[in-house]
Amino acid sequence: MLIAAPLLDDVIAHAREEYDAECCGLLGYASDGDQLPRAVRVHRATNVFVSRKRFEIDGKELLATLGAFEREGLELGAIYHSHTHTEPYPSQTDINFAANWPGLEWVIVGLAAEQPEVRCYLIDGAHVREVPLEVS
Repeated sequence: MLIAAPLLDDVIAHAREEYDAECCGLLGYASDGDQLPRAVRVHRATNVFVSRKRFEIDGKELLATLGAFEREGLELGAIYHSHTHTEPYPSQTDINFAANWPGLEWVIVGLAAEQPEVRCYLIDGAHVREVPLEVS
């Protein structure tokens, strides 16, 4: 995934602001042919669970955001969330949740260290593969 620095900064800021619970949101991608997928829009979502261990986006909010992406000519490319006290690696809960979203990238912001760490993954069943996250 390719993401502009201000968009990634927004995702990290969201994670810091929601530190008492996992933040979550959606990234809208623009298609550039054979190049890396490019995130061009961040939607900060509300975690209905308000939990440090899991997240969920309300169905109405999700549908409204997907509709807005479509009207803008974008596609849902990634779901992001934070891990407030662990490294940015998919938990079993994340892996189970990803089964409902095949082909999406998963961006995780880890806040356990002094500096946030951001990683991106593709999750296919129990197989987790880290994919490049390039900041432009």
